[in-house]
Parts: sequence; structure tokens; C-alpha cells
Amino acid sequence: MFLRFLLLALLIGRSKSTVIPASCRYALGMHDRTIRDEDITASSQWYESTGPQYARLQREEGDGAWCLAGLLQPEDVQFLQIDLHELHFITLIGTQGRHARATGKEFARYYRIDYSRDGERWLSWKDHQGQQVMKGNVDEYEVVLTDLRPPVITRFIRIIPVTKVPMTVCMRVELYGCRWSDGLTSYKIPEGETYTAPGHPITYLNDSTYDGFLENRRLFGGLGQLTDGVHGLDDFGQSLEYRVWPGYDYIGWKNESWQNGYIETEFQFDKPRNFTRMKVHCNNLFSKGVKIFQKAECQFKFRLQSDWESEPLTVIMVVDDKNPSARFVTIPLNQRVGSAILCRFYFADTWMMFSEIFFESDMGIAVPTLGTVPTTTPDAKTTEAPFPLQNSTERKLETTFPFTISRPEGTTEESKTSVLIGCLVAIILLLLVIIVLILCRQYIQKCLEKAPRRILEEDATVRLSFYSYTIGNSNQIHQSNPTYERIFPLDLDYQQPTKPLRRLPELSQSAEDSVCSGDYAEPDLTKSTPHQGFQNSVPHYAETDIVNLQGVTGNNMYAVPALTADSLTKKDISVGEFPRNQLRLKEKLGEGQFGEVHLCEAEGLQEFLEMSASEFSEQPNMVAVKMLRANVTKTARNDFLKEIKIISRLKHPNIIRLLGVCVWDDPLCMITEYMENGDLNQFLSQREIHSQFTKANNIPSVSRQNLLYMSTQIASGMKYLASLNFVHRDLATRNCLVGNNYTIKIADFGMSRNLYSGDYYRIQGRAVLPIRWMAWESILLGKFTTASDVWAFGVTLWEMFTLCKEQPYSVLTDEQVIENTGEFFRDQGRQIYLSQTPLCPSLIFDLMMKCWSRDIKDRPSFDMIHHFLTEQLDSTA
Repeated sequence: MFLRFLLLALLIGRSKSTVIPASCRYALGMHDRTIRDEDITASSQWYESTGPQYARLQREEGDGAWCLAGLLQPEDVQFLQIDLHELHFITLIGTQGRHARATGKEFARYYRIDYSRDGERWLSWKDHQGQQVMKGNVDEYEVVLTDLRPPVITRFIRIIPVTKVPMTVCMRVELYGCRWSDGLTSYKIPEGETYTAPGHPITYLNDSTYDGFLENRRLFGGLGQLTDGVHGLDDFGQSLEYRVWPGYDYIGWKNESWQNGYIETEFQFDKPRNFTRMKVHCNNLFSKGVKIFQKAECQFKFRLQSDWESEPLTVIMVVDDKNPSARFVTIPLNQRVGSAILCRFYFADTWMMFSEIFFESDMGIAVPTLGTVPTTTPDAKTTEAPFPLQNSTERKLETTFPFTISRPEGTTEESKTSVLIGCLVAIILLLLVIIVLILCRQYIQKCLEKAPRRILEEDATVRLSFYSYTIGNSNQIHQSNPTYERIFPLDLDYQQPTKPLRRLPELSQSAEDSVCSGDYAEPDLTKSTPHQGFQNSVPHYAETDIVNLQGVTGNNMYAVPALTADSLTKKDISVGEFPRNQLRLKEKLGEGQFGEVHLCEAEGLQEFLEMSASEFSEQPNMVAVKMLRANVTKTARNDFLKEIKIISRLKHPNIIRLLGVCVWDDPLCMITEYMENGDLNQFLSQREIHSQFTKANNIPSVSRQNLLYMSTQIASGMKYLASLNFVHRDLATRNCLVGNNYTIKIADFGMSRNLYSGDYYRIQGRAVLPIRWMAWESILLGKFTTASDVWAFGVTLWEMFTLCKEQPYSVLTDEQVIENTGEFFRDQGRQIYLSQTPLCPSLIFDLMMKCWSRDIKDRPSFDMIHHFLTEQLDSTA
């Protein structure tokens, strides 16, 4: 019996469609060729070497991109079409022009997209405000990533360049998203209604993104807000989306509009499926007459052309009039089979509102056995809130495999038994092979964990797609062999190179001495007094004397001297155990090798921290929760606890504070502050410099005084870390969080977030490093110290005074950034610096240049930096 179930598990896959747009951002295969050449077509091409197969992001094949024939006219509709072969949930599009090794200068300034689920009916994507045209590229090389809000569910997609004047257009693209796994192809629902009540704004509860048809107040033949992955808030009058109308996230109906006391919905799927359960995200703001449904009745039909089954599945809910929170309501479907489901949801109050519906089903087809008699199941309660009561009939099902084995007439039972035994033996052997592979992989990972953390010269090579560049004396760019490879958003699978492609510049002994001699700026391990600049007497310490706090996301936020770490970890955790059941998940911020980071609402946090009302905001208590996966190694668990003990000692107004932990059971969690305005990179990139124009047009803006104030706070936080001998290793605007009144706190979420995975580069599968923020000695020698943090602070300042509109060294490829570090080492005057931006005062740019000094002893300390910025802030006040 066990082997039979094992065989079923191997042949039948469970499909779950819990789509989270924030994490559904995987590259779908233009760059890595998962999408084949024959799946990419176009309406025209300039010539064969600019055909659609060359429209691959960050690849320089053919003549560098797809180029449409002739000049694009304003009235033209030319497109690049991609066939994904199955439905995908697409959340992001990346575009790029034709660079062609510095000979191409064509790109699309604007574009729009059409999509189709069946290849016949094409739909035009629109954003929340009904706009179709998206901004494209501003040059031929920079990659522009554009979020699709709302996302689309499709198999075919067309990228259509748009222009206002005749011009030549070439494009490279990548699609990001994930597979749409539950097979839902359309749903049919009544049209949403408008909520009106005294003292409440008019709230439109219609399905504004539905891409089907509307007839007689019913929507059919499409998908919309019930499948966009966005869960509505507790207050249906508010929305997670920016600049949308009240009620945008919900579809709602009023009881008095429906004589039967229910609304009827129909869901159609790509094939017959064996359904486990359906989950409906409902609003329950009962103070305004909104409650979850009191009963659901669902019928099934095996084929779309067949009749509905006569016996419905009925689930009675326990209506909740105490907790006003929106929630998922689970309807067990008891392995019923069908390719369509018809459900009636009965009102429990004046209004009923849904924001999301998804299904869990088995991919294998379970066929009802002919001639079986329906049997009635006893009443039972489910374990999921709000405890629905099941009162339904269930057909006996015989699960069959997606294939059949014919037995010739006259074959004996012995031969049948032999075939079965042979199949089972083959499966057992396959399982043994899988187990061996898993054990080998774990062994290799353990070996790598024990490897030295220093990046040796022979290790500092990685694989690049096709080419790289060398910066010559005359500033011309010449083609050379590749060294580094860029990481694309959420592309988690990497290939090890078969052999090193090129070594980094040779380092002489004198160069080693200049980095590792007594005047090397490393913190004094024997003291924990505030850091007072870089002294020549500071002793050198080896990499083995450093404790790296790995963290759940796989990044090294801090490097701590071993003596400091030992003194801290001998103490107990200085924060309390927070009740796990009082954490409400709101959004997944990111994930990594060892766990995930979630944005949560912490109920009762004020009482837990014993803070007065004047110290605590009346807003929801939003926190970031680092969660360690339960199946990690003992070493990872110990590192996590060590990180908790050390980080709990960091107490500074500009450093993210550890508020509590959940360590009594798995998964282990640490709870930190989260600032209401998100990270500094996104905060600044969505703003312009303050002016009369921004003020008159109500455009979000910041002043130079605001930028200087935030810079001073970052310097203050880094000064504190340096005084404790902490080295951050990843200082950047993405790792600074913004609160009210431009307050800043330094954090470490950047590496785990999908949005910033393009800022990191993997070196031979060992390290993921933010090379555009790193000092030359960190890249070449793997040396991370307070001095390298000072370098990164200079780059962070540069980001801020560009309002984060540009990536550092955006005109250089990743190979050129590495080559440039070699120029810093050689110190022959050919190194390239970040240039002064129009917003940046000369005194601030002079500070940046000092932070980027080649010799470490010439870089200022954070104490000096903070003092200087404070003086500048006072002088401009």
C-alpha cells in the first residue's frame, strides 16, 4: 500500500496557486534561452541578423537586438511576440536597446503590450489609470525594469514599440513572473456594485481589471482582480495600490440586489482536475454591514460540454462578528473532480466582498468510477478558521494514472504481477539515486562552508554570457574575454564555469604590503572605545579572526572581530519572546539561502515593549521578521542565535533595532523595526528635487537640506558601528530605511529583496557581492573593513544626490567595474571615478572623493565624516 501511494506521489503533482506578486519575479527565459528561438517571432525585421531570436536581454548576438524593418511610424503596429507554451503570471518586463559592442544606438523610448491566453483573442494591457503606454529606454544599453500593475496571466505576449516621430527601433527584452499553476482560465461573476453609506466615501467595488466580457451585469470569459495576487485590507475603503480609488482591491455585492440571497460564480479550468480545496479572501468589516458568506454550494462537471453534477457540495460557515479582519476562508472540495466549478455564496449580512480566490488541486486526472453510488459523509469541522461545517456528498473516486498499460488477451496474472514488481523495483532504484544525489550535494555544500572566506586571486573569476570590455588608455572600449556575470532578478540557478576564464590583475608583494601592513585601517580588536580615525598603530588581523553574521538571507550584514563576538554571545539574549500568534503576515520582503524576510503587523507590540503611548505611533505596528527555515543545518541555527545575541546589543537611533524573538519553537524568528516609508532607494527614486514646479503640481519632492540631513544620520549610524568594530559590508541606499520626517535607520534587507538582485554579482558560486559599492581592496583581496565601509558610504552619498535615478557606474559593464579596480591598484591615473551630479554641492563631492582614496590611510573615519556633515547641515539651516 505504501509503495502504491509513493507511485501516486511521483506521478501526480499537487498544484497550488498562492501567487505573491512580490516574489513571483523569476526571469522566464529570454536571457538563459529557456525560451527557444522558435518561440520568439516578430511582425518584421530589418535583416536576418536582427531577427526576433536576438531580442534577448543582456545578450550581444547577431547584430545586437531585434530591429523592426524600416522606420517605425507613429501609426505603425509592429511587435515582438513570445510564446511561453503555458499560462504564466507576468509581473515585470525588462527592456534594453541595441548596444552592439558600442556600435548600436537604437532603442524604444516607449512601448505597450498585448497578450493572449489562447493565441486568438488579443487584449491590450492597461495600468490602474487606464494607460497603455509604458516608458522604455533612454539609451542603448541600460536595462529598464517596469512593473506590470496589474500583472497579467497569459501564454502569448507581444511587445509593441511606440513612437511619436519616425525612428529606427531595436529592442532586447526579458519577461519576469512565474507559472500559473492552478489552471484557472476564466471565471464568471456578477458585476460588482457601489458601496454608499452616510459619512463613508463612495466605494466602487467593481472588477476593474477584468479582461473578459460584460453582458447583462455578468462578467464572463476572462480573469481579473480575483486572480491578481493582491489581498484586500481590513478596511475595504483603503487599497494597497498607489493612486487608485476606494474599494479597488475588492469586488462586492449587496444582498438586496439578489432575490435568492446568493451570488453565483463559475470557474473554468484548462483540464479536469482533482480539487482539494478552494480559498476565498473575504472582507469582514461587520460594523459596516460586511461579513463573510454564511454558506457555499459548489457543483462540478467533468467536461465543459457535460452537465453539472446533481449533488452539490455544501459548506456551512461560522459567521464571525467579533474579529473585523479580512481573512482567507477555506472551502474543502473533498477531491471532487471537474474542469468547471459552479459555486453559490450566500449572504450573511448586507454586503459580501471578495478580493482573491484560488484553488488547490492534483495535476493528475482522477476519473469517477462508473456505477458508483454517492455516499453521504458525516458532518465535520475543519481546522482552519473560521471553522466551516461540512455537510456534503462525496463520490467514491478511483485515481488513475495519466497513462494506461494494455494487457494482451491471455496474459496470466503472474505476468501482471511481474510487471508490477518491475515497476516498483525501478521506482525504488530511482529513489535511491535521488537520495545519493542529495547526500552528495549536502556534502559538497559542507565542504564549501568550511572553505576560507578570503577571495583568492584564482577564485575571483566568474562566467559571463558572451563578452566583456577592457578600458584602454585612450578611453576606447575593446572586446576581450569575459570575467564576471550579472545576476538577473530572482534567477536563483547558477552554473559553475568549467574553467577560470581570466585571472584578476597580478598583485606584487609591495601591493600586498600596502594593504596588509601596519597602517592598514582595521579596527583595534583589543578595544571597544569609539573609533577615532585610522591610526598607524592599529594591528592587522586575519580573516579567521572575523565572525561573519551570515543571516537568514545568506548575506553578511556585519563582520565582527572574534573577541567582540565572543564577549557579546556569552550574554543572554537581551530581548523578549514575542507571541508568534500576534504576528500578521502582510508581505514577503525577500528570501535567501537560509530563510525569508516578511513584513508583518505585530499586535500588542506597545505593551510587549512597555512603551508609553507618546513613544509609540498610532499606526499599525509594522515590523520586519527574519524567519529561519526549519530544515537548516545545526550550524545555521547556531549562527542565527549568535546573530540575535549580537544584534540585540546594537542600540542607536540610526540602526534598525531588534524588538523581539520567537525562538521557543521552529521556525526561529527575529523581529526588527520596519520604517513606514520603505527603503531609501525607492523613497528617493519616486521623488524629484524640490522646486516651485513640484510644489505647484503636488509632485513628491525632497530638498538638498533633506538629503544632507539623511546623509548625516547614515554617517551617525556607521560611526556607532565602527566604534564597536562592526563592518557592515553592504552599505547602500537599499539598506537604509526611511521613517517620518526623513529619519533614517540602517538595515540589511537589500540582498534578500528581489527588487535589488540586479545590484549583486556572484563570484564563482561562492559569494554574491555588490561590486559597484565595494572598495578596490574588497574586490581584489576580499578585505572588508571600516575603511571599505567608508568607500561604500561615498557611493551611497552619490546615489542620494542622483535621487537614486541611476545605478553607480551605469556607463560601465560589470567587467569594466572589475577592470577599474585594477586601475586603482596600479594607481597610474587611469582609474574612473563617479562624476559629480548636478544636485551635489562641491564640498559634498570632495568628501566622496576622499572616501574613494586609493590608500586606506587617506580615507576619513566615520567620526570625521559625521562631524563634517553636521557642520554642513548647520551652515545650511
